Parts: sequence; structure tokens; C-alpha cells
Amino acid sequence: MRKLVYYAAVTLDGFIAGPEGEFDFFPIPDGFDDLAAAIWEELPETVPTQARAALGLPDRPNRRFEVALMGRGSYEPGLNEGVTSPYAHLRQIVFSRTLTSQDPAVEIVADRDPAEVVRELKQQEGGDIWLVGGGKLAATLLAEIDELILKRNPIVAGAGIPLFDGAFSPTAFRHVTTRPYPSGVSRTTYERER
Repeated sequence: MRKLVYYAAVTLDGFIAGPEGEFDFFPIPDGFDDLAAAIWEELPETVPTQARAALGLPDRPNRRFEVALMGRGSYEPGLNEGVTSPYAHLRQIVFSRTLTSQDPAVEIVADRDPAEVVRELKQQEGGDIWLVGGGKLAATLLAEIDELILKRNPIVAGAGIPLFDGAFSPTAFRHVTTRPYPSGVSRTTYERER
């Protein structure tokens, strides 16, 4: 069965973006090349389509994910820059009650429970489901998340959009691995305790 995996960059104090959705404060420190190379090797489908072209990266087949789920706040920054299909190499689903379709390659879901949609996706054949963000959608889907992969950045934001932006709901995950990089970023994987 497919897994729902929340794979996201996060600050030391647990924020995925600034108060207004800013993400440009995440540093690109010395030694970042090692992390970028690991991402490109292990999860190339998490590199946006437009970034692949800009960085001169060759096409690579998806290794793990087949579906990308986003909330409006995760989808809109690209949309504001004219990017209507950020992950054209994946099936893209955006949960929003306010957006309308901007691209036929992106499904806008306005009137369905995201957890119900995820449960249906999990029953289908194919690669895993990547929860791109954001915090409110992650909190809504907490009961469905099977795995967390966190790229913890050595920075404190102080305020912003938390990794999970919802009601108090203690949920246990088990540590699987942590991989540090010379940049100071570490990537940690957790699995849900069932």
C-alpha cells in the first residue's frame, strides 16, 4: 500500500515558512552541495520541474513519489511567479477553497475532506504520496501520515508557519535514521508508531 510521506524543510524551532509564507530565509550554506546531490540521487522528483531545467539537471525517473499534495500556501508562491505546474513529473493535487484551476495538470480539490482523498490514493497502485505542505494541511492529514522526512536547517525563525498548524494532538513517530551534512543541515526520517 502507498504511504503518505511529509517531506519538508524545517527550522530548528519547527517552522516551514515565515509568518507570511516566506521561505527565502532558509540558508544555502557552504557544504549544501552534498545535500543537494543526495536529494537529486535519492528523491529527484522533489526537485521542481522548473528548477531542474534552470540547474541543468538531466531528466531522472521518479524514485519514490508519484503524487504531490499541496495546500494553497505551498502552491501559490510558484503560481505568483507564473509557475502553474511546479511538479509536472508528478500527479499534483492542491487543496484550496479559494483557488481555481490554473493548469489542467494540477487538480484543485475544494469540497472534499483531504483525509478521504488520501485514503483513496493509498488504495491505488503506484508510488508513494508526497505531502509538500503546508502546516494546516499537514495537521489535517496527521492521522494519515505514515512517515516524516525532515530537512532540519540550522536556523531559528522565531515565528512563522509551523510544521503542523492545528489542534493539540500528540502522535508518536519512531526515529529511523538521521544523516548530517557538512552544511549543518540534517535529514531525519521517522515512521508512525501504529
